[in-house]
Amino acid sequence: MKEIKAIVRPSKLHKIRDAFRQLPGFPGMNISHVEGCSAHAGAEAHDTLKEELTDFTRKLRIEIVAPEEMLADILSVIHSNAHTGQAGDGVLWVTEVQEFRRLCTHPV
Repeated sequence: MKEIKAIVRPSKLHKIRDAFRQLPGFPGMNISHVEGCSAHAGAEAHDTLKEELTDFTRKLRIEIVAPEEMLADILSVIHSNAHTGQAGDGVLWVTEVQEFRRLCTHPV
């Protein structure tokens, strides 16, 4: 099993969701509202403390746990529907899942 996480522009969610609906066996996803900023080449100067504390962009975090055989298709869906080629498109990463249980079906 793999855990796929992506930080994307909120405006891209509908395209991503619609594409996942076409993917057979798609296991589902969770969405969280997040804020963040990317690494900058140099220190940025802010005129006020308010500017410094509000220098974040609103994004969505998508989280999916899926079988390894679905990984390439899921990554392709996210990348092809979230990519604009401009700064701020977001990030995408995959981690190994050591154990996965559905709480409704597996006894402790």
